[in-house]
Amino acid sequence: MKIGVLALQGAFIEHEKKLCQCGAEAFEIRQKRDIDCSFDGLILPGGESTVMGKLLNELGLMEPVRQRIKAGMPVMGTCAGLILLAQHIAGEDTVHIGTMGITAKRNAYGRQLGSFRADAGFKGLGTLSMTFIRAPYIESVSTAEVLAEIDGRIVAAREGNQLALAFHPELEQSAAVHEYFLRM
Repeated sequence: MKIGVLALQGAFIEHEKKLCQCGAEAFEIRQKRDIDCSFDGLILPGGESTVMGKLLNELGLMEPVRQRIKAGMPVMGTCAGLILLAQHIAGEDTVHIGTMGITAKRNAYGRQLGSFRADAGFKGLGTLSMTFIRAPYIESVSTAEVLAEIDGRIVAAREGNQLALAFHPELEQSAAVHEYFLRM
């Protein structure tokens, strides 16, 4: 299985390592010609969603990525990737890829000092360790299914071929979330 990892900015290398640990082939998507390659899924990593959105537009990647997702390609968005997938961002008019029926709350846990780790139940996977770094959360879902919550805040959701996570599974010992994604 071959998975593209958006490598414009952010924590893409950690996802590539986790995919290889799971036996999948990872390759970096950096320019428009990369999106035209044959691959089975896509990871939108953590980083700065505003910068990533700007680069997706400047490099002509936004619409091809959106079309692949709409056509059914599995996608996992972590942290900033969650914001890229959201149809709405609380308090903002900005929408990036906008294919998932969620409203994201940007930097919901505060600045870098608000980063933390917690254990929580994840539907179908049991209890997982989750690392949050300047994390968003999902304020509400319209068409997505809630997979995990911490203190009443949604931190993971799925809608068909789309998986949005407020935390960073690539930083955990367990590969359970990446394996879950690969089964999608």
